[in-house]
Amino acid sequence: MEGKVNEATAIGIDLGTTYSCVAVWNHGRIEIIPNEQGFRTTPSTVAFLDAERLIGDGAKNQIAMNPANTIFDAKRLIGRKFSDCKVQENMKLWPFRVVEGPADTPKIVVAYKGEEKEFLAEEISSMILGKMKETAEAYLGKVVKNAVITVPAYFSDSQRQATKDAGTIAGLNIIRMINEPTAAAIAYGLDNKFEFVGKINVLVVDLGGGTFDVSLTTIHEDAIFEVIAVAGNTHLGGEDFDNRMVDHCVLEFKRKHNKDLTRNRRALGRLRFACEKAKRILSSTTQTSIELDCLHDGVDFSMRFTRAKFEELNMSMFGHCIETLNQCLKDAKIERSWVDEIILVGGSTRIPKVQHMLQELFWWKDLCKSMNPDEAVAFGAAVMAAKMSGSNEEGVRDLMLRDVTPLSLGIELLGGVFDVVIPRNTQIPTRKSVDYLISKDNQSSIVIKVYQGERIKSTDNHLLGKFTVSGIPLAPKREVTVQVCFEIDPDGILKVTAKILSTGMSNQLTIGSEKGRLSKDDIEKLVKEAEKYKLEDKVYKKRVNACHALEDYIHKMKKKVKEYNTNKRVNPDSLRKMENAIDETNEWLEHNSVAPINELQRKKVFLEFVCTPLI
Repeated sequence: MEGKVNEATAIGIDLGTTYSCVAVWNHGRIEIIPNEQGFRTTPSTVAFLDAERLIGDGAKNQIAMNPANTIFDAKRLIGRKFSDCKVQENMKLWPFRVVEGPADTPKIVVAYKGEEKEFLAEEISSMILGKMKETAEAYLGKVVKNAVITVPAYFSDSQRQATKDAGTIAGLNIIRMINEPTAAAIAYGLDNKFEFVGKINVLVVDLGGGTFDVSLTTIHEDAIFEVIAVAGNTHLGGEDFDNRMVDHCVLEFKRKHNKDLTRNRRALGRLRFACEKAKRILSSTTQTSIELDCLHDGVDFSMRFTRAKFEELNMSMFGHCIETLNQCLKDAKIERSWVDEIILVGGSTRIPKVQHMLQELFWWKDLCKSMNPDEAVAFGAAVMAAKMSGSNEEGVRDLMLRDVTPLSLGIELLGGVFDVVIPRNTQIPTRKSVDYLISKDNQSSIVIKVYQGERIKSTDNHLLGKFTVSGIPLAPKREVTVQVCFEIDPDGILKVTAKILSTGMSNQLTIGSEKGRLSKDDIEKLVKEAEKYKLEDKVYKKRVNACHALEDYIHKMKKKVKEYNTNKRVNPDSLRKMENAIDETNEWLEHNSVAPINELQRKKVFLEFVCTPLI
């Protein structure tokens, strides 16, 4: 296991597609940290208004009224190219606008403070991570820098690096990134450490808002967590189930009223919000209704939605979940009967049909529901954070994690063939070198293209980056050897080095500086911008508080005036002076609610000067 980082408090963050959660090891146990509203999970949503920026519950609560400037699903954009087919598909459904930035990078466009702003997915994710950091700091009463962040097991190297960049922009020191189902397995192992002897095989089924992962982990009684195999889909989850419902409602609206909803962003935003609510209700009852007044062109929308219809619309995706699960078991070379526990993680595992299909596959075996599916990942991340921080507590001290790489990694050979250097489900960290012969006569340089995926043709896989090795001695083909070395660190992030063995000339690929990814300078610039936004938020909150304080004082003094008029205890001239000051201040406030803080404070001081002698 890696050496400890330091003794400072470290938090675990589950950065989810739809909801995020933060936890910490505190007073000898894991504590899920509630946000300022008292909720244990926070919507992964950011909203931009005319005067302020909202993150979390406040942003989600106003999404129906401000859909074009309310950003969600940043996790579905992070580390992807604008031209990615999944990005293009989602753009048709999102109420906000996404445009192509430099190097095929997707940028989110919003109106904020009277001007158009563009944000990278890393920036939006950093705002959510910053919110989780602030939540932890308010709870613990101290500054928190170190964090373990979770990512879907099937995230590519680019997506992992982009998530790490988002953490840096948020002011966090990412001491480790771990796969979400692995974190859930750690949570289960700690929660049930006295319940088994020897070892058990745990299958984690993680179906969240935007991603689906399956992981087969062997947990040994001496706190060793050995991931055997993972499988998944970074574009399958509750959001997709919502989309099927939205599409169905759009068709129904067209059929009933002959009107097209798809061009009305606000109507689609309201409909999406209603469909998500209906989906949740259908997990506990067999039918519900969607009722929306004046949805489009003044027309109301109403329809009954049954659980059977929901299941029919999404059956193909549920089936894909089972196929992915079977692939994981096949890769692990484990029979279904060898699985001891099936752990459900992610809010979408609450869907009755998903649970029914899982039980049917495993001969009606009981599913483990002892852990909260919304909190298990953050729980496991916090355990790992405590371990990395050098905690000597029982249950953390002896923890050892052996994770795997989810996708095969390799390079492109002559003819566009993908040659695998590190196969998927190889334990990490790992290092492997392969020798290749130059394929052309008198070749002075070679371009190394690094891919991640499972297809034979290299271009059918995900291009992580490319780099050139120069200084090759001129010679006939197949006489010069290039050694290519792949190294994967504990976070699952890759470094590739190519070396000419006869000369020692070498070069390497650092994914973080790959074209289209964020450079060190980019990150520093975005860190400064993030600080600027945080400062703006603080100033806005101070101004709002000053405004509320003045409103409260005006209200309090109005009540006093009524009392004095009843009791006749105050000099009439003084009372008139007090009433005039209250009325003038109230009228001023009605027209100047966005005035600077010092003006609002001055008005309150003046009113106190007039009124205090009379109280």
